[in-house]
Amino acid sequence: MLKGTRTAIVRRIQPISIHGQVSLDVFWTDPEDPEEEIRHARVGDETVPRDLAPGDRVTLHYILGSVTKITK
Repeated sequence: MLKGTRTAIVRRIQPISIHGQVSLDVFWTDPEDPEEEIRHARVGDETVPRDLAPGDRVTLHYILGSVTKITK
C-alpha cells in the first residue's frame, strides 16, 4: 500500500528501546481475517494514542507500505 489506512485490532504492545529511543512493537490482527494472523508494526511512541491497549479497534495509517501512525 503506497498511502492509505486499514482497520486492525491490537493484540499486544511491547515497548522497546534502541539506543535510548523508545518505540513500540504493536502486534495486531485484521478483523476480517478468519485465521486471525498476527501482524506487527514498529512505531514511535509519539504516533499512538496514550491509552492504546490490547483489544482496541484502531486505524493504521500507511505510507510506502509502512505504518506511520495509529489512531482510535
